Amino acid sequence: MKKTMFAAALLAATALSGAASAKSLAYCSEGSPENFSPSMNTTGTSLDAARPVYNKLVQFEPGSTTPKPALAESFTISEDGLTITFKLRAGVKFHSGVNGFTPSRDLTADDVIWSFERQWKADHPYAKVSGGAYDYFNDMGMPDSLDSITKTDDLTVVMKLKAPNAPIIANLAMDFATIHSAEYAKFLMDKGTPEQFDQMPVGTGSFQFVDYQKDAVIRYKAFEGWAGKPKVDDLIYAITPDPTARYAKLKANECQVMIAPNPADLEAMGKDPDVNLMSQAGLNIGYLSMNAQKPPFDKPEVRQAIAMAIDRDAILKEVYQGAGQKAKNPIPPTMWSYDEATVDYEYNPEKAKEILKAAGVAEGLATDIWWMPVQRPYNPNAKRIAEMMQSDLAKVGLTATLVSFEWGEYRKRLQAGEHQLGLLGWTGDNGDPDNFFFLAGCDKDGKPAGQNISKWCDPKFNELMLKARSSTDMAERTKIYQEMQKLHHDGVAWLNIAHSTVFEPTRKSVSGYKISPFGAHEFQNVDVAE
Repeated sequence: MKKTMFAAALLAATALSGAASAKSLAYCSEGSPENFSPSMNTTGTSLDAARPVYNKLVQFEPGSTTPKPALAESFTISEDGLTITFKLRAGVKFHSGVNGFTPSRDLTADDVIWSFERQWKADHPYAKVSGGAYDYFNDMGMPDSLDSITKTDDLTVVMKLKAPNAPIIANLAMDFATIHSAEYAKFLMDKGTPEQFDQMPVGTGSFQFVDYQKDAVIRYKAFEGWAGKPKVDDLIYAITPDPTARYAKLKANECQVMIAPNPADLEAMGKDPDVNLMSQAGLNIGYLSMNAQKPPFDKPEVRQAIAMAIDRDAILKEVYQGAGQKAKNPIPPTMWSYDEATVDYEYNPEKAKEILKAAGVAEGLATDIWWMPVQRPYNPNAKRIAEMMQSDLAKVGLTATLVSFEWGEYRKRLQAGEHQLGLLGWTGDNGDPDNFFFLAGCDKDGKPAGQNISKWCDPKFNELMLKARSSTDMAERTKIYQEMQKLHHDGVAWLNIAHSTVFEPTRKSVSGYKISPFGAHEFQNVDVAE
């Protein structure tokens, strides 16, 4: 985005606040959202764009993995673990909409029930609006877990489960559990424009949606709701895909917070007197998906050969530049149940060639490598990694073509399994190991779950995943997850590349900002010095 356009966006946002002295915070984000309904999204880019607008029943303490009450002022769990009763806050206000909607009532249990049933019930009036795909809800096993969601009065919601679910409260702090306005949904349905529900968001969050210009800017204004008034009047997402351009804007004070710096810029950032370079170990995994439904990658021995053919140490050195560590398990080493005993695949191209030949893979076989068009915390430069993998595969006789698409299209096509080899990754969003293992999950009929990009299905793996969810014994769950890590390794569900260190630069004028272990960017408590 040109500097003049960004300056105009800042001016417009200031005018919207109604005061010349309005305080603005600009965040340099990395891409455009697919929409503004978290229940329909699986990318951090889209979820980040919706977070200022919405709340959930419970939320994570900023900067931690500890869930705490949010729209629910309290909750209780029955002794058998099957009933959760939520007491909602009284007097929670909804935003007005940019399309003429004005709320006539506060948050009630009806909004909570509406929000879950949209994703759960096929006969819900909004079930098919905007495509009707609710991968997060489904992949977290919610349809199999939920027995009923009812209300005993306007401020009491009762959630009944079919079986105990150890991570359920943490799961409900995830973005799919966002609470929407049922009144707003009816308003739009009556107008004949229900699709606006997912593009012009209305919530209870600390910032109210104002405007979105694709590939340029998203604007929000402060909303004094149940959590209090934010410390800034206007919040601007300056959509800036290039990390070098993001840093230039940070240095020029055109944005005060930015995502995913270029590793090559970290040294300069650390010495910049105007920049506070924050960092922490990432709760993430970057990986190469090998589509287990497409020959020859349907053979585990071929996937093992690919694992041996790729020089991940070289990738760590050139691309991550010391800001990450080679991954041997699908969960990061900071997470409980991590299995230190896993023996990683060695880089051995000669052995890889032998395995490929024995598996009947002809030399010169054509394949593809898909690379992400945006920078993510777990992958600072997907195109360069794809180029290095292309070179490594050529050494074992495979000819790879590099493929990419616009970010939303990339995710959609990857999820549909159009790729043979594809780069992706994951930043955990509830602090529980289940939140990583479900990425290799399948349903009881052996169909890959929506976020199972590799389409790898192992009945034993799935059985163990469900068993771990139903246990509240951490020692038992740890033992199960270590067995699952062995299955994941032996089957090469995907090739683990790296767990990255997350760096987030802010201007020194910014206070109150915390790095989220889940890759979220939250601005309720953030201030900027005049």
